[in-house]
Amino acid sequence: MFDKQKADYAVNFINCLKHTKGKWRGVPFNLLPWQDTIIRDVFGTVKENGYRQYNTAYVEIPKKNGKSELAAAVALYMTCGDNEWGAEVYGCASDRQQASIVFDVAVDMVDQCPALKKRIKPVMSVKRLVYKPTNSFYQVLSSEAFTKHGLNVHAVIFDELHAQPNRELFDVMTKGSGDARTQPLYFLITTAGTDRNSICYEQHQKAEDIILGRKVDPTYYPVIFGAKEDDDWMSEEIWYKSNPSLGHTIDIEKVRNACTSAKENAAEENIFRQLRLNQWVKQSTRWMQMNKWDTCAFPIDESELIGRDCYGGLDLSATSDITAFVLVFPPRDESEKYVILPFCWIPEDNIKLRVRRDHVPYDVWTKEGCLQTTEGNVIHYAFIENFIEKLGEKYHIKEIAFDRWGAVQMVQNLEDMGFTVVPFGQGYKDMSPPTKELMKLTLEERIAHGGHKVLRWMMDNVFVRQDPAGNIKMDKEKSTEKIDAAVATVMALDRAIRNKGNGSSVYDGRGILVI
Repeated sequence: MFDKQKADYAVNFINCLKHTKGKWRGVPFNLLPWQDTIIRDVFGTVKENGYRQYNTAYVEIPKKNGKSELAAAVALYMTCGDNEWGAEVYGCASDRQQASIVFDVAVDMVDQCPALKKRIKPVMSVKRLVYKPTNSFYQVLSSEAFTKHGLNVHAVIFDELHAQPNRELFDVMTKGSGDARTQPLYFLITTAGTDRNSICYEQHQKAEDIILGRKVDPTYYPVIFGAKEDDDWMSEEIWYKSNPSLGHTIDIEKVRNACTSAKENAAEENIFRQLRLNQWVKQSTRWMQMNKWDTCAFPIDESELIGRDCYGGLDLSATSDITAFVLVFPPRDESEKYVILPFCWIPEDNIKLRVRRDHVPYDVWTKEGCLQTTEGNVIHYAFIENFIEKLGEKYHIKEIAFDRWGAVQMVQNLEDMGFTVVPFGQGYKDMSPPTKELMKLTLEERIAHGGHKVLRWMMDNVFVRQDPAGNIKMDKEKSTEKIDAAVATVMALDRAIRNKGNGSSVYDGRGILVI
């Protein structure tokens, strides 16, 4: 039920504070409509016993909408206004410096509020504000989770949850640390991130499920401001929908300038989407322009490829991961495109586990036929070898390029089957020319991949590393998720280009392309 008196009390407390940044410094903190709704809902919704119903509030919102000010105000309210004796309120973030951002805002708010200033003792050496009337405090914590056990938490303010390197600090601060309190509050406020295996994305999914009615948790209050995946990221209407403070704390001209920069530089598009529209993106810098990639989803008739020359790329995984084999068919004349035919495998027994853990629809892709399984809980290499052998009966596979890592036995077996197998280095020297060529062919719409969903997902995951000379290579460590099929595509494309026609290389004719 809703207790208007308690909601008004929290709102009035915050309205007595003042802003701390730029032209807003010294201006009373009159909550904007979206902020007012959150405060009233969180502090005014109570159970039958009168205590707060919500013990977790998840607020996901783009940058510059005033979340640090709101978080600082909530921290001060939980320390000074919640009538909790000996309240322990902690500010947490990925590191002490990040956690100090909200704390420093709170300190400035106290300095501008005479009523709080005479009642609060700052201990700046340990980043602590002590509220003397109830012997309560608000303090910054660093991220070493192992030192946090035993805290008697009344509230935790988690700033930029998406930047947490792991879930340790979150679990320690939220699992059981507030059991001795009658109404603890975990206030999670963040911008969208890039890691879909993170604790933040886990909370994002829970919030989204509750909003959409897929889950029910009466103790969890979810708020997500942001653009949908299929929204037009260049639309000002979408900007206003995603940024509830646009026109107040955010200058529309700055967003327009950021959008213009993103349109002119594809590398900035994901940064704009993440920070300005609160979209969960693959990584901050996207290599492949996915709208251009999608344009190349020309239909492929596999029956027309039978007997055609083609080249393979094989990227073996660890035994429990995805393995990819990609065939590239070079064009026979200028009117044709490079045709990409991917095949991917995953162990059958761990699909359900991976769907839950990775939040990737492996099970759906398997039913649709774009991802295949091998028996057991590890990759069955013999199955893949036999599969490639059958492909060799349909198509004229002239060469198979492979990553030397872990491929010794399979290479020997493929050679025994009569295939020409070529080792392919994963460094800049070998990877840069075909990686750049893949981008060029994509932009020119000279490839056809049939819209293969697994390959598209992996291409969207790609992060490229660049050396001082401008050479590039796909980086598996920096890419947020799997890119095996993308790597296999590059290897196969390299062999197709180098052996096109009479065996001469396109690189020999015009030199290595620099992008």
